[in-house]
Amino acid sequence: MSILAFNRWDCSGLKVVDPGLIRYINVKPVIVPKTGARYAGNRFHKSKLFIVERLINKLMNPGHKARKHFKTSYYCTGKSVTAVSLVEKALTIIEQRTKLNPVEVLVKAIENAAPREEIITIEYGGARYPKAVEMAPQRRIDTALKFFVQGAYQKSFNSKRSAEECLANEILAAHRMSLESVAVAKKNELERQADASR
Repeated sequence: MSILAFNRWDCSGLKVVDPGLIRYINVKPVIVPKTGARYAGNRFHKSKLFIVERLINKLMNPGHKARKHFKTSYYCTGKSVTAVSLVEKALTIIEQRTKLNPVEVLVKAIENAAPREEIITIEYGGARYPKAVEMAPQRRIDTALKFFVQGAYQKSFNSKRSAEECLANEILAAHRMSLESVAVAKKNELERQADASR
């Protein structure tokens, strides 16, 4: 008997297409997507986590946006039960709209939204210069998930739309490579800046 994600979705046939991300996106589901930092002391521990669990962890700590404290909703309280429920409802919305396996849609959205390059600042002779560098695969996934979460919280903040609906919209837009997705727009912007500073 195979384990289903949230006891609903079969992940046995899922494939990661992007060759750079195959080793870093784990689509093997667990019954309860909450390992409680079991792998925290190991290098590349995040690669062992089910990809949906990584999204749940990111929802609990969306990070900062442009060095400012990022506005979030009441969902961001550090309660994993709230985050798990939010992700399950978002995946249900995705399934209703697309009639596809929502975990597969999420994986494809991450592949589409993960930036390949970024800019670092190097200091040379007292002057600072931007330099384009390739992004590590683990960081690519983290960055895509961060943009999904920040985009969803941004659209649901002070709005009539729920966070579940906004997260589902964000993932679906990234799946379609639409610029309505904050993650895809940010990816294009990052890669354009990196291209300009070669």
